[in-house]
Amino acid sequence: MASEFFSKLSESIERTGSALCVGLDPRPQMLPEKFRDSSEPLLAWNLHVIESTEDLAAAYKPNIAFYEALGREGFDLLKRTLEAIPRDTPVILDAKRGDIGSTAQAYARAIFDVWGADAVTLSPFLGRESIEPFVERSDKGVFLLCHTSNPGASDIQELPTPVEPLYIRIAREAKSWSQHANIGLVVGATFPESIAAIRNAAPETWLLIPGVGAQGGDLEAAVRSGTRSDGSGKGVLVNVSRGISLAEKVRKSAEDFHRRIADALRQPRLEPEPPALSIVDDLVSLGAVKFGDFLLASGKRSSVYIDLRRAIGSPGTMRKLAAIYASQIENLQQKPDLVAAVPYGALPIASIVSQAVGLPMIYPRKEIKDHGTKQPIEGVYSPGERAVLVEDLVTSGGSVLEAAEKLRSQGIEVKDAVVYLDRESGAAERLQAHGIELHAALTLSRLLQRLKSR
Repeated sequence: MASEFFSKLSESIERTGSALCVGLDPRPQMLPEKFRDSSEPLLAWNLHVIESTEDLAAAYKPNIAFYEALGREGFDLLKRTLEAIPRDTPVILDAKRGDIGSTAQAYARAIFDVWGADAVTLSPFLGRESIEPFVERSDKGVFLLCHTSNPGASDIQELPTPVEPLYIRIAREAKSWSQHANIGLVVGATFPESIAAIRNAAPETWLLIPGVGAQGGDLEAAVRSGTRSDGSGKGVLVNVSRGISLAEKVRKSAEDFHRRIADALRQPRLEPEPPALSIVDDLVSLGAVKFGDFLLASGKRSSVYIDLRRAIGSPGTMRKLAAIYASQIENLQQKPDLVAAVPYGALPIASIVSQAVGLPMIYPRKEIKDHGTKQPIEGVYSPGERAVLVEDLVTSGGSVLEAAEKLRSQGIEVKDAVVYLDRESGAAERLQAHGIELHAALTLSRLLQRLKSR
């Protein structure tokens, strides 16, 4: 069920025929020449933008920073600007607030009661309690910063969490932070692949997409990546600020953006490339994919050789691999107690996967040392615990079976094995016959198909 704010936004989109949001960000240093003789030039500029776009804009988004920077006069400018916006057109006050307790409550009163905005942008960095004073207002809306349009967005927003990048975690968490379904996400048009990933993580959540126009975001790719899979055409709102307000002909520029957004919403949705495929180019650049005549550990010969050990030369690629494996483990029907590496090629991968999913790691030795503790299995474990085997790739499945037998001999239960690549040479069937289900992120045929499309 849509919140009051998103119902109002949907009605506005229906009425205007497009999902265009117009930014109102007056900057004295950018004031167009034609307004400089006005007694109130910045107000005249804002009013001109509103009058030129009021039948095209599904929403308006003033950025409060540009008004606060003007001091007392700026507050008056914001008040009169908001009064000029048609009452049936939603107003999103771009404030990017983020605090807790009484401070957050004060911010909420300022945004909604003093300024009368319909929605606000917020930072989720301080967690759920920092947005509660805003989302508890069932008639209002909130857009949380998720993956922004600035070049440095990936510095923090793409940091790995146990299963996925931080921005995807935000997209998933946000859905549970309000009982009124009044939370949307801010996702920059400069990262269409991230928009698609966010849409997959949050199929119904509204997306506010800035970064079009002056910031150079690909409007069509952003809209087609963010639109809902039900084909409703709703679920995205595209903000344009300088691309309209600084245009020589404001009306014409707004009409052009209006048309382009509407056209893009009618196009099929752009599906994101699965993570297992998205790192193929990384692996190729690292020399992990080779062609020739190779003898495999299984005794078979192959014209293609995949060496995931090369991935340790790229921390970024290792993080992506860890997220792929972690997602597989998170989706297992029965959660394991341990991550068990198949020695020795999978040791580097299993070690970071162990950290990603927060489970202890063990591994069976190929040979027992004749000195030291002479342990058959390295790590801390107890008989009766369940382990998931981690391997880089499988051909016949022999190395996985060998590792499983050693673990089982010590009382450890083994029912699942996760791998990046299945060479499709019978491993899945052989492992199943021994009570182990194979979970492969990618098959060799799909990898080769991806390489042909490069």
